[in-house]
Amino acid sequence: MNSSQEKTGRISEVRKNSYIISSEGREFLATLRGRFYTEDAESFPVVGDYVEFVPESEDTAVIQSVCERKNILQRPDQAKTGVMQYMVANVDYVFIVTSLNEDYSYNRIARYASVAIQGGAVPVAILTKCDLCNNIGRYIREVESISDKIRVHAISAIYGIGLDELKEYFEPGTTICLMGSSGAGKSTLINAITGKEVMKTSEVRESDSTGRHTTTHRQLIDIGNGVSVIDTPGMREIGMANMQDGIDDTFSDITELENMCRFSNCRHDTEPGCAIKAAIESGELSEERYMLYKNLGAENTRNYAMKKAVSKWSKERKKFNDRNNIF
Repeated sequence: MNSSQEKTGRISEVRKNSYIISSEGREFLATLRGRFYTEDAESFPVVGDYVEFVPESEDTAVIQSVCERKNILQRPDQAKTGVMQYMVANVDYVFIVTSLNEDYSYNRIARYASVAIQGGAVPVAILTKCDLCNNIGRYIREVESISDKIRVHAISAIYGIGLDELKEYFEPGTTICLMGSSGAGKSTLINAITGKEVMKTSEVRESDSTGRHTTTHRQLIDIGNGVSVIDTPGMREIGMANMQDGIDDTFSDITELENMCRFSNCRHDTEPGCAIKAAIESGELSEERYMLYKNLGAENTRNYAMKKAVSKWSKERKKFNDRNNIF
């Protein structure tokens, strides 16, 4: 079925050398048009991208171009030092799913929130397994303190607690990205909301409250009613690089305080008129929160500098190879 007629579809899965496109109720196994390989990594399709493609047969196609993105979420590629990994595109909400057990991490939630905000999505912390927690309110207040941009819900998928609160996010045309550790309850959550098993679940080890990796790659799932969910592999850690805007927006209260310091180059150490020190002393700002902000910022600066150095080296190597016809 050779056809020159372009169609529009959405990337639902990325494989090693191919892509799965969902379009008009069908799936196509697709490859890239050759010109993609002369462009930057950011131009390659990711899960959630809308693409223009040309069908080659009943179930194969060639991707011609990536449509303009509403947003894209990224993180440092752990396997490639200094390189950014473009994860998913065109996301409305990022559900940061974490269990109220040993999996809970204030630090990790703050990192996910920064990634979501940097990418232009709304971070929504979903605290699962609240039926096993004796002090839910404490955790809700703690997560709410991360940022005025984060939304927080405590739920129990097994007992249906808090699920009604999440209905506002499941409007037609919405895309939700799930992030969190393995065993945090991402699949159980979506299955409970939809009332059917649309995502596979796995057991959690009682010894350390962690789960096995049910999801091994990113995939977009149409759960009906025009709502799409992008599931991601469990990540217990996520690095910071090229995230300064997201960090600043997440900790906007701290950046506002910094602007109130007497000196513009205040290091918040021994300088007089330091608004940060005053806020910590008065209890308006916790020292732990400020240290988290500083540590994430330092990590971001260090990794982003490395990324730029690697990128510069890569471009210079490409120019050298082109001049000398090295392939």
